[in-house]
Amino acid sequence: MNAPLTRSLDARYYTDPAIYADEVQGLFASTWQFAGHVSQLDDTGDYFSFDLAGESLFCIRGRDGQIRTFYNVCQHRAHQMVQGSGNTRVVVCPYHAWTYELTGHLRAGPNINAVPGFDKSRICLTEVRTEIFLGFIFVNLDPDAAAMDDWFPDARTELETFLPHWATLEPLEWVEIPENCNWKVSVENYSECYHCALNHPTFSTGVIKPETYDIQPQGYCLRHTTECNALDRMSYDINSGFENNDRYSSWFLWPMFSFQVYPGNLLNTYHWRPVDADNVVVWRGWYSVGGAENETVRGMAVQDRETTVEEDIRLVESVQKGLKSRGYVPGPLVVDPGCGVSSEHSILHLQRWMREAVTARDN
Repeated sequence: MNAPLTRSLDARYYTDPAIYADEVQGLFASTWQFAGHVSQLDDTGDYFSFDLAGESLFCIRGRDGQIRTFYNVCQHRAHQMVQGSGNTRVVVCPYHAWTYELTGHLRAGPNINAVPGFDKSRICLTEVRTEIFLGFIFVNLDPDAAAMDDWFPDARTELETFLPHWATLEPLEWVEIPENCNWKVSVENYSECYHCALNHPTFSTGVIKPETYDIQPQGYCLRHTTECNALDRMSYDINSGFENNDRYSSWFLWPMFSFQVYPGNLLNTYHWRPVDADNVVVWRGWYSVGGAENETVRGMAVQDRETTVEEDIRLVESVQKGLKSRGYVPGPLVVDPGCGVSSEHSILHLQRWMREAVTARDN
């Protein structure tokens, strides 16, 4: 007897503002999220602020060299502490000048010594779980969340074999790419290559060898593997001197970040930043040694934007429109038991995580 078909998620998962609101308060606030790169915080007192799950946060490097993340709110009367990025000896609230050490502990405040029983040692900015993953700063608003290596088993060690020089890499450029679609539509598109041959001729003939392409889950990581195609016709010299220089590989870290390594050990990243139920901004990062100008990396970034990125924008925006059609009935996923490039088994896993993220809030 044949097993029942697995159908794609109902359209409401991608179009309903209420589901998006649940994701903000639940999924976004309880998973590991990209904040920035350590090179943004080279010196003691360097900081930058960012938004996550409806919260304003900031990362800062302490005198002990440690990078910490705090909710961007004074413990006195809730004014935001910092804006943008910069450098500071201490963190001073602009409302009443309450002053905090770089560790978040209260240092001083006007006239606080006149208050009987005031104990400044009991007051500290609220800290957020922070991990440094190969030079990338990730945070999790859930203080009890498992470590990244538990969420994404083997991803760190595998990436190190593709990026043995990771400690020298810094951003060469970050590009914001707006897409008029739900963030999950864009993530799903990234996480299968069933559409590649028809829609990405440059990628599917000039980079990957489609018949070897596969995507498999590793915990909450989707691991993309493939042999490369026509390396003798690559537009740049892939002989980096490192292992795996003749391979392409990708690690998607649920729910919104991916490391991608092109032949020649060229690192680029995706970070999905949802705006609302119908819009997302994809931050595409490209990296070079020391962030120095690099003709090869720039050339690959341009080629990527002019081919795969532009091709994908048209696809995901058309899907978002289709999801709002009364004529759409979720069809069965093409789940090949043998996996491979023409199978949507990776989407099966993704949609299971997506469904669990929403039902967890319902229970």
